[in-house]
This record gives sequence, structure tokens and C-alpha cells, in this order.
Amino acid sequence: MAVAAEREVPSSNDRGALARMVMSLFDHWKLSTEDQAALLGIATSNRAALSNYRNGKPIGTSRDQYERVGHLLGIHKNLRLLFPQNRDLAYCWMTTRNKAFDNLTPVEVVKEWGFAGLLMVRGYLDRARGV
Repeated sequence: MAVAAEREVPSSNDRGALARMVMSLFDHWKLSTEDQAALLGIATSNRAALSNYRNGKPIGTSRDQYERVGHLLGIHKNLRLLFPQNRDLAYCWMTTRNKAFDNLTPVEVVKEWGFAGLLMVRGYLDRARGV
């Protein structure tokens, strides 16, 4: 008997769409190339990967990267729901200092703590929404 079915990784086309979505999100957030790479968990010198993702090359070939994209899109969803009338605030929130994070920006939290930092930011927003 099989233990537990693992989640299926989406098709290459779906992961290409995810890549374009997350790169568009990074544009809205006005993130530097270094910050984009850090949020995706790739080397900050890997500009080629970012360019490929921008062009729709499938993202998330590793579980870590696939889950990061899911959390980033979840953060975006939370921000849009928390600030439905203020897109500017929703888009600058990730780069704005926050007392809840010891006056670091959410991007700095992720850069400092890695995947755990991403979960901290997502969890903070989930709690703010009452989820």
C-alpha cells in the first residue's frame, strides 16, 4: 500500500504561466534583480534564470522554488484583499519598513531568513486577514 501521494508538479505550460505571473508581480513590487533572485531562492548572480522566467520558461522545477512562488502569489493575494482600494500600498508593502519585522522590510526578512522568512511574511498577512 502506498504511503501518501505526493503533490503533482504542474505541467511545464502551467509552470511557464507561473513564471510570467511572479515576474509581473516583481515588476509591480519594483524589486531589484538581487531581491527577485533572493525571493525565488536562486543565486543573486543568476540573471539568466530571471530573464528566462520573464520569457515564460517553466519555473519551480524544484519543490522549494515551486512552493516559494505559491507563497509569493499568496502574499500578493493577501495584500490585494487587505488593501482593495489602494493598489499603490499593496504594491509598495513588500519594500516598506514594518515594526512587526523589527523595522525591516518584508523583502529584507526573506533575504535574511530564507524560506522561513517567506513563511513569516505570509503568516503575518494571513493573520492580518483573520485566516
